[in-house]
Amino acid sequence: MIDHVSFQCTDLAASARFYDAVLAPLGGKRIMDFGAVIGFGSEAPDFWIGELNSGEGFRESHIAFSAPDRAAVTAFFDAAVAAGAEVLHEPRLWPEYHEHYFGAFVRDPDGNNVEAVCHTPG
Repeated sequence: MIDHVSFQCTDLAASARFYDAVLAPLGGKRIMDFGAVIGFGSEAPDFWIGELNSGEGFRESHIAFSAPDRAAVTAFFDAAVAAGAEVLHEPRLWPEYHEHYFGAFVRDPDGNNVEAVCHTPG
């Protein structure tokens, strides 16, 4: 249903390094780089970051990246922590969402709530 999502970043270089690190365990990589905007994905760019160029003040966004398994969620989390991300929630089951929902939540360099989630058992 979602074709692509984009975040504006106050420090594009720092955000690019962060997403290079945390998306790799999920099979994501930098696919397009136009300098002021960078697209990430596994086959096509469906997640974009760009220079802050409109609006005032911070408005937190949330994005959840799909992980192929629980190990990838943990690897995402470990990469995020190594990149200096603020931990919101360590990897764990979230049965209030559904019995197999396994997710981890961190803040990106701009303060957005970024999650990796796996919906399969074990």
